[in-house]
Amino acid sequence: MQKMNRTLLAGMATLLAMQATQVTSAAELPPKPSVGDILKRSQPGDWRPLDPDNTLYLELPSGRVVIEMAPSFAPNHVRNIKALAREHYFDGLAILRSQDNFVVQWGDQNEDNDKARQVKAAQKSLAAEFTVPLKNDSHFTRMPDRDGFAPQVGHSNGFPAARDPKAGQTWLTHCYGMVGVARGNESDSGGGTSLYVVTGHAPRQLDRNITVVGRVVSGMPLLSTLPRGPAPMGFYDKPELQVPVNAIKVAADIPEAERARIQVMRTDSPAYQAVLDAQRNRGGPWNKYSPAYLDLCNAQIPVREQKP
Repeated sequence: MQKMNRTLLAGMATLLAMQATQVTSAAELPPKPSVGDILKRSQPGDWRPLDPDNTLYLELPSGRVVIEMAPSFAPNHVRNIKALAREHYFDGLAILRSQDNFVVQWGDQNEDNDKARQVKAAQKSLAAEFTVPLKNDSHFTRMPDRDGFAPQVGHSNGFPAARDPKAGQTWLTHCYGMVGVARGNESDSGGGTSLYVVTGHAPRQLDRNITVVGRVVSGMPLLSTLPRGPAPMGFYDKPELQVPVNAIKVAADIPEAERARIQVMRTDSPAYQAVLDAQRNRGGPWNKYSPAYLDLCNAQIPVREQKP
């Protein structure tokens, strides 16, 4: 018995020593370049401007929300949404829903009755584009981190994306700020007349169940701080609670002097890979533990606005 006790005590002492070593090493994480440092050292070639023909401006009373569209992942929906914007379908509609930790959604509150706003040259519904063939995406840069929703994840020209090489499919993921097409139970019951933006924790369970068409690159606080709707699913139950949509415009259709001068860091650039590494392996005096892991939806994509 005494021998067993001595063995047990020795084992406990070894374990405590190991834990102490781990705490000490964790408290002395070596300094690493911060994201800010990397951005300061970035070169012009690490950045790209937005394509005006695939950029939308959601004009609200409180300001402008800039949305970059992803035609490689949802070509038919992107084309249709631009057609809706150009026929002024959205002008004067409203934000109908702000659900806590989930989405903000806008559209026509009368869409399902005889008072619905008419769609002209565009289409009201389209076949789903939940996924597209891998050949559609030639810009994918894979992250080494594991993911619970897809065999591979990474970024494609500024968008968080996932893919399944065996199935030959790729898709955009429901990270914060992503823009999706609302639909009913039928896969082909949406066309872009009603859109939503993810404003809460990434609902990745929606991946491959809804067509995702782009992401907000500027103006998220105008959406994420909206009052939560009191009705089920965050809908506003009184018209006076709804936030007006002044207009949605395609950037290419407005004078260049009125466009937002935004650049997005190229996600295939060495600078962005350094940004990912800085987020994955956080060092310095404040961080006491670094997980050496980065979730796709926590991989922030830097955006900057150029001065005129």
